[in-house]
Amino acid sequence: MKQRLVVATLAAGLLTGCMVGPNYRRPAVTTPNVFRGSTEATPPTDLTSLADLKWFDVFKDERLQDLVRTALVQNYDLRDAVARVDAARANLGIVRADQFPTVDASADVSANRFSTGGQIPLEGFPQQRTFGTVAINLVSFEADIWGRLRRATEAARAELLASDDTRKSVITTVIAEVAGAYFNLLELDVEMEIAKRTLAAREDSLRLIRVRAQGGVATLLEVREGEQLVYGAAQVIPGTVQQIQQTENAIKLLLGEPPGGIVRGQSLVEQEEPPSVPAGLPSSLLERRPDIRAAEQNLVAANANIGVAKAAYFPRITLTGFFGFQSTELSSLFSGSTNAWQIFPQVTQPIFNGGRLRSNVRLSEAQDQIALVQYERVIQNAFREVSDALVQYRQTREVRSWRERLVAALQDRSRLAYMRYRGGVATLLNALDADRDLFEAELGLAQTRRDELLALVQLYRALGGGWQ
Repeated sequence: MKQRLVVATLAAGLLTGCMVGPNYRRPAVTTPNVFRGSTEATPPTDLTSLADLKWFDVFKDERLQDLVRTALVQNYDLRDAVARVDAARANLGIVRADQFPTVDASADVSANRFSTGGQIPLEGFPQQRTFGTVAINLVSFEADIWGRLRRATEAARAELLASDDTRKSVITTVIAEVAGAYFNLLELDVEMEIAKRTLAAREDSLRLIRVRAQGGVATLLEVREGEQLVYGAAQVIPGTVQQIQQTENAIKLLLGEPPGGIVRGQSLVEQEEPPSVPAGLPSSLLERRPDIRAAEQNLVAANANIGVAKAAYFPRITLTGFFGFQSTELSSLFSGSTNAWQIFPQVTQPIFNGGRLRSNVRLSEAQDQIALVQYERVIQNAFREVSDALVQYRQTREVRSWRERLVAALQDRSRLAYMRYRGGVATLLNALDADRDLFEAELGLAQTRRDELLALVQLYRALGGGWQ
């Protein structure tokens, strides 16, 4: 009878049985046909996306590639994300182990010698005896009839997947931050070059004005105006040097290295851009962006925890026991008459707990709703980021085209203004105005070229590229 009870209880625990709580179903999400900001008015026939490219196919500067590779190994945020994945994997192993019995083995030997003058009568009883025990112990086993342990394992597995997707999201962020900081550094190099070139040109002009002043052709006012332009260009250089060094230090921090210089590769104007930047279908963004996938796995975990909370209403069946051999003589320890076993099935049914179980179910359901809201928010934020990046990239390219024309026109204007001034047919004021306008326009063009590259970086990141 006891053996039948043991077998029946073990069978109940091993059977799949039912699992209380809702099974996960992906929430319905309405996606637009095309991204706002895309030049296409209808869904593209080519379903490829910029994000399908490897990061080194998008950013082709070899020095930048070296920096990204270093960051993918040494970046602190990424190393932290990897450690969190390892922790989640270990936690899954711990939670999943609860579904299986805990079995250990034990053995002990004790020897006793009784005194002949003691209270125990030793007539016919050996004065010295040795006891031995060998047993296999079923320390703990819960029959998971209601699926509490399986739901907990489901939640732990989803948390592991969420951690891994978070790691992938950190990868995209690290690549974008390194590339963005590198392009900022290249733009500052251009600003430094413009400032030095402008300073040298203005110093030449100031020398000419002073010579003309000595000859009585130029006035002291013109000398002061020339000095103003020289000092204005000179004061830009220290601030640019400061920004360059601070940007280099920021890149070094992304690399997990102490502050130091950064070796440049191609210049800002030499950076290659993909011939086209297709966005792809908005619906594919749900699978491509790792932060969306992480948010969904958090929703899966929250949904499974509802089942864990509801399973607490039902009885918990646990088994403990042992099987082994006991003998007063070691030589006969494993004989048939010395075997021993014991089984302790236990059923625990909650009766009154002050509403704790009901509140725990409500808490898990509320956490599931929170995870759902966060999942939907992440999706809509992803659509917004892609749209913003598309608009920024397209408009910045247009601005860059116009600023190139503006710089070309101002370069010609400045050249003609100084020619007329040296020829004595125009005042210095016209030349100085043209010089100032050209300086500002050249700086603006450099910043626009940088912004165009940064827009490409943001679009690539928004589309979920870089982690594959």
